[in-house]
Amino acid sequence: MFALRRWWTRHALKAGMVTLAVSSAWLLRASDGALIYEAYNWLTRPLQPGLSREQQFENSYILELQQRIVELENQNRSLQTMADYEAAAVREGVRAAVIGRAADHWWQQVVLNRGSRQGVAVGHVVTGPGGLIGRVIAVSPSTSRVLLISDPTSRVGAKVSRSRAMGVVRGQSNNRVVIEFFEKLPDVKTGDVIVTSSYSRLFPQDIPIGRIESIDLTKSPAPEAVIQLSSPLPILEWAMVHPFEAKETVDAPVLPGATSENGTILENAGEARP
Repeated sequence: MFALRRWWTRHALKAGMVTLAVSSAWLLRASDGALIYEAYNWLTRPLQPGLSREQQFENSYILELQQRIVELENQNRSLQTMADYEAAAVREGVRAAVIGRAADHWWQQVVLNRGSRQGVAVGHVVTGPGGLIGRVIAVSPSTSRVLLISDPTSRVGAKVSRSRAMGVVRGQSNNRVVIEFFEKLPDVKTGDVIVTSSYSRLFPQDIPIGRIESIDLTKSPAPEAVIQLSSPLPILEWAMVHPFEAKETVDAPVLPGATSENGTILENAGEARP
């Protein structure tokens, strides 16, 4: 009798563990990882100040890989042609070291040790550990200056990877940026991955930017959300510069009074002015 009870208890525990594992997997898939992401942030927040530089870079790489996986899964659900994919792909670039940044412009610009001699030109896209960093705005024969996406004047066309809700990302001089949505009631939730969109004139689409940290759907004139950048801009040491030619025009749905990627006021809804 005792052996039978022990056998039943052992198998009940195994069944419970299997049920827990299956439930956790379903929850992770159904929430696109948002709940797991929030739990991870809550548990590790007290430890963040003590992370070494190596651990911060490693975390950025992990975040970028997770975000790219989410984006690839969402792309597989949509109907895309091979031509569209090839046009959106980021071309190979040159590796560059960060050799300068001013203390009073820490979140605005960095200087790289690659310039026109290495094929770098104004408008080239810059990525690094975690995803998007910015774009080249000035070049000398041996150096280039990069406007970071955290600069308040920076504008990036972006989308929610899960729901494809569109918006414009603007910097705010820290490791957080804000996305302003085109829709009044966008399908967005905490933990959603944000990537560059096909409406972006200055960047290729599908480059990871970060994850939604908080949402304010009552914000006027447009709903907005705060994004935690996946790239470690405060301790950035190197980057990749990718060739890219800005699109001539992009017809994007916009809200009256919104601003484009280059800071120009967009006066008419539905019309993007370069």
